[in-house]
Amino acid sequence: MISTAAEGGAEHQLRLLLRRLPHDSEVVTLSPVGTEGRAIRAGGTPVHELSTACDRDVAAIVRLRRLIRRGHYDLVHTHLYRACVQGRIAARLAGVPHVVATEHHLGRPGAGRLGPLYLLSERLGQLTIAATTTIADRLRGWGVPGERIVTIPRAIDPSEYRFDPALRATTRARLGVTDDVPVIGVTGRLTPAKRLDLLIRAVAEVPDAVLLLVGDGPARPALQQLAIIEDVADRVLFAGTVRHPREMLCAMDVFASPDRNTWGLAVLEAIAAGLPAIYAACPPLEERAAARVPVRGTHRLSPHDRESLPRTLRAEVLCLAERRGARLPARTAGPRYHADHLAAAVGQVYDRLTLTAPVP
Repeated sequence: MISTAAEGGAEHQLRLLLRRLPHDSEVVTLSPVGTEGRAIRAGGTPVHELSTACDRDVAAIVRLRRLIRRGHYDLVHTHLYRACVQGRIAARLAGVPHVVATEHHLGRPGAGRLGPLYLLSERLGQLTIAATTTIADRLRGWGVPGERIVTIPRAIDPSEYRFDPALRATTRARLGVTDDVPVIGVTGRLTPAKRLDLLIRAVAEVPDAVLLLVGDGPARPALQQLAIIEDVADRVLFAGTVRHPREMLCAMDVFASPDRNTWGLAVLEAIAAGLPAIYAACPPLEERAAARVPVRGTHRLSPHDRESLPRTLRAEVLCLAERRGARLPARTAGPRYHADHLAAAVGQVYDRLTLTAPVP
């Protein structure tokens, strides 16, 4: 059960999981089905659409209870805040013996801490999967017992991002960019927190390079105005929202993410596409660097050096010229961040829960 099955990180993680679990599954979305939901349905998994008005929508909980009873499910797995609250309550009322939740974000968007309703619903389940160690720490700080939390990191399927020179050519032609122009890019929602203004200012110091911003959001008008102010409006492309980033990653030559408050999933997608990656934060790659096994072609920005971003971008553009435009090989941060590991770890949680007594 998920709050939304439109485009987004949690929805994509669910799709990767469903493809690999050896269980008969059905999906319930609490909002209109989007492209990820349609992809899940196209893969043969039934998707039930049940819209809810708010977190405390009692009528929705009643409808969920009815749907769960009809399905005779052995286990209910909820994703995202509203589904975690309503789904756990409905599953308990329907008599489902096993209930697990996944927290993909740091609590409910916009909330400083978890509310009493969430904490009440948490007690109705058996286990919460935290997508990052930061989320696990925050859950413990909010009162969720540590023995009821397990950390299973987000993951990607690297094959979804493999480089295709034909796709690069068609995408660049659509964007109006010739093959000899260096393209610096980033994917994600356009919000002030992403610090994309730094990228626009930095590209002004990288002659002839084009900046490709893939995504949309409230910061777009301000970023467009900044590009005009910095006199690079003709070198900043706003691609808008795309269903899947592969084609845009194929069109790029360098990936750059100045966001300090991210887990770095987009960076992992970029290196899987054979791109050099410049990042302010990416815990999986930081783990590799700390273990002295850094991933080739990845560079962490210095938090105290304002020139770190434009300098590293210029260096990567020079390296691109030395390679004569050749792509780097696809790389990963290791098997722990592969979708196969995600499914295996979640499957182990299911096995552990179903082999123990349910919550009384």
